[in-house]
Amino acid sequence: MAQHLDLEEQEQLDQLKHFWNAWGNLISAVLLLVFGSLAAWNGYQYWQKRQAVQATALLDAVDAAATAHDGARLQQALNDLQTGYAGTAQAGLAGLMAGKELLAEGKTDEAKAALTWVAEKAADAGHQALARLRLASLLVEQKNYDEALKQLGGNFPPEFDAAVADRKGDIYALQDKKAEAIAAYEKAFKGFEDGLQYRRLVEAKLNALGVQPAQASPAAAGGAQ
Repeated sequence: MAQHLDLEEQEQLDQLKHFWNAWGNLISAVLLLVFGSLAAWNGYQYWQKRQAVQATALLDAVDAAATAHDGARLQQALNDLQTGYAGTAQAGLAGLMAGKELLAEGKTDEAKAALTWVAEKAADAGHQALARLRLASLLVEQKNYDEALKQLGGNFPPEFDAAVADRKGDIYALQDKKAEAIAAYEKAFKGFEDGLQYRRLVEAKLNALGVQPAQASPAAAGGAQ
């Protein structure tokens, strides 16, 4: 009986050896790949968290400098953030924050540079859209209407469509392009939710052009003839 068990055990060992000789290298490679992937994923997660923490610290520095109206500190923190952590959401937020503060200080060129970086390089599409809207407003103040319209061209996230149309309407109105202004304001009016303060403002702009919102399309068509 014992000899029979020994034979069975030997047979099982032989089968195991045969299996390992046939598949051992592949199994080892798969295990190495799995554990290597887990290690790489954990390392990437750690790196992301570290990036976020450091980027947040620099964003706080930008905020503090803006509050203190310290232009030199603001520019330094902003440059460090955009250089070392360009792919983070904090970099886009900092650019928007800096652009607003620099514009309030009358530093138009610096504000334009900060907003242009966000518009072109920010990781978040919403930050890019806000930067382009603010750049358009800045360019309008400089009476550079064609460049302002270029900032409002191309694709925007859908939630910005009404705001973009309203800004285009403002530019067309300043250019005395009544038909285009009415068409843009009508699109903005339809895009904003009913009861929203911004929608009432757009309605007032249409009224100033002699148009009620419901009559905007016929009026625009008539003005274009």
